[in-house]
Order: sequence, then structure tokens, then C-alpha cells
Amino acid sequence: MNIVRELHKRSESKCELCGNQENLTAYEVLPKNNIENNILACNICIEQIEYPEKTDANHWRCLNDSMWSEYTSVQVIAWRILNRLRNEGWPKDLLDMLYLEEDTLKWAAATGEGEEPEDKIIHKDSNGVIINAGDSVVLIKDLPVKGSSMIAKRGTAVRRVSLDHENAEYIEGKVDGQQIVIITKYVKKL
Repeated sequence: MNIVRELHKRSESKCELCGNQENLTAYEVLPKNNIENNILACNICIEQIEYPEKTDANHWRCLNDSMWSEYTSVQVIAWRILNRLRNEGWPKDLLDMLYLEEDTLKWAAATGEGEEPEDKIIHKDSNGVIINAGDSVVLIKDLPVKGSSMIAKRGTAVRRVSLDHENAEYIEGKVDGQQIVIITKYVKKL
């Protein structure tokens, strides 16, 4: 069954975060990939999730209700946004009330949203632009793939990269159908 149709059915055609009924889209909660890890969200919520600098704290007061969703993907986004806004005061109270199972908490923290800035590993491309999980990059140099005869060619776009949460120099992505580790100084964010 179509994921978008299933999400509309599950959410009664409302944004699962703020309740908006217009401009709804399926949003994949990274780094997992199946229907349980998608939410139906409006363009306003998606834009603020993807671009933290555009976050409007008052918009997210809706999380007071949606954080109690039965769907873990909605709980994960609520936790991430509340962590992003925890210095506002009211989100800290909601975070204290929100209980997540250990696996769900690991998933929520996988993007580094809950970490203090000095502890957070930041991945940057060759130009110093920050790379986030799910971003697309392009290779700026031919790269031989260790343990393979494959060479990842310069100019190859790598979509939906994942980050190594222990080393800021490594990201992962698929090139020619093969999952490889890529050194960040050899990529440029698209």
C-alpha cells in the first residue's frame, strides 16, 4: 500500500505534529527506513525540522499533545524538537515528562539533536559547510574504494548520506548501489 495513503489514514489527514490539514507530505524520520518511520507533516513543520535556524518556538507548543502519539516516529521528532528548544523553558518541562523506550531514545538521539554543542560531532564538507544526516553530496575527487576494484568517480552524487557518530571525517552513502564510507574532505554538499 502507498505510504502517503497509509499515513493519511493513520493521521486522519492531519499533520501528526501540529494538526494542520493543508500541504501534507510524508516525512521520513532518519536514519530508519520503513512506514513506521514516516510521519505525515505539513510544510511548516518539515521546513522547521530541516532548517533549525527557521524554528519558531511558539509553533511547537503543539508538541504538548503530539508527543503522546502512539507512533514512535512522532515521538522521535517531538523529542528532537523539544531538545532543540530546551533553552526556551517550557520544552524542558515537556522533555521531563516524555518517556521513550531505550531503542526509541537511541533513534531520537541519532542525529545529535540532544547533545550539547561542544560534545556534538559536526561533519563538514570540503568548503566547511555542515553535512546533516539525509543530505546529498557530490564527490570532488575520484576515490578508490578499499576492498574493491571500484572507483567512485568525481561528480558522482551521493544521496541521503548517513553520519559516523564517532568521527567527524566520515560519512556513508551508496555509490553504484554499494554502501561505502566517504571522507568528508572529498565531498561538497549539494
